[in-house]
Amino acid sequence: MAQFYDARGNIYAVVAPESVRSAGIHLPATAQASALARDLWSRAAVDGFCEWPQGTRPIGAKEHRCDGLLVGPFQAAPPFDLLIVNTDCTLAERSGNGLTIFSQALSEQGLLPSEEACLLRVHHDKTDTLSPVETSVKPAEIDGVQGFWLDLGKPLFGPAAVGAQGVEKVMLNGRDVSHVQPLSALNSAWGRSQFVRIGNPHCVTLVTDADALPSNERMREPGLSEGLTRIAYAMPTGAGQPCAAGVNLQWAMLESEGRIVARVFERGEGPTASSGTSASAVACAGWRAGWVKAGAVKVVMPGGTAPILLEEEQGELSRVRLFGTARLMG
Repeated sequence: MAQFYDARGNIYAVVAPESVRSAGIHLPATAQASALARDLWSRAAVDGFCEWPQGTRPIGAKEHRCDGLLVGPFQAAPPFDLLIVNTDCTLAERSGNGLTIFSQALSEQGLLPSEEACLLRVHHDKTDTLSPVETSVKPAEIDGVQGFWLDLGKPLFGPAAVGAQGVEKVMLNGRDVSHVQPLSALNSAWGRSQFVRIGNPHCVTLVTDADALPSNERMREPGLSEGLTRIAYAMPTGAGQPCAAGVNLQWAMLESEGRIVARVFERGEGPTASSGTSASAVACAGWRAGWVKAGAVKVVMPGGTAPILLEEEQGELSRVRLFGTARLMG
């Protein structure tokens, strides 16, 4: 049985490994073995837990009833292993909202320490970064809202950090950024992008005009949707250009001091109301472009606002933390 949670408009289904197996799906015993055998079970899992029940899909709703599937925990005590399954049946290395939701589910099951940090380990099958990707999670409260701080570690910048090929170097505010030709071919305002890796890969396109921020509805339109899919998704769904393993796409605009507005097109999912790692990548890109200083940054997405903490040492970002909260859906 799956339970559905909402984190800033991002919805994930949480299902225990034994529930997957009870559905007749041959999930291996460990998270790492399951990641390596992803082709053998992920389609059945997405079909079984992410599809709308027959006749219940609302008019105008997305193809799937959630943005992904969280399989875990594989242990009864921390550290906890899990899998993040996109609706295209690929595995994600990290998801800020997904890990927030998983932390909430663990807390409700009485498994998450109430005061100490807890390690979550996401297993995947990508070849361009190590598996598992670890995230330290700690319960916290901001302005009376209970949630979790996720320690996402130190960000990496530039094409090499995400395996991008065939991009040109351009300048923005005296800093090197990238010109991604497939993006600028879709919109001439999308000519300056910052690659960021925060466990998973991101391409943040920096714009100065609100009209250059694509709405989720616009990103679903034929033509633009196909173009963005070719960029964001790995082969065979996309073209894997400029990143062979695919890349999450964001568009960001500085709204006011310490506040950035963003839109998200996720690798393996498409347009989404919010994304925790995307918000973190946007904040990091904003810092590198000179838009924001280290400290508290707010990233505003259609699904809600994500509080980010950037920590700086000797002129470099040393750590990024994301605050998240989630609720169980009825």
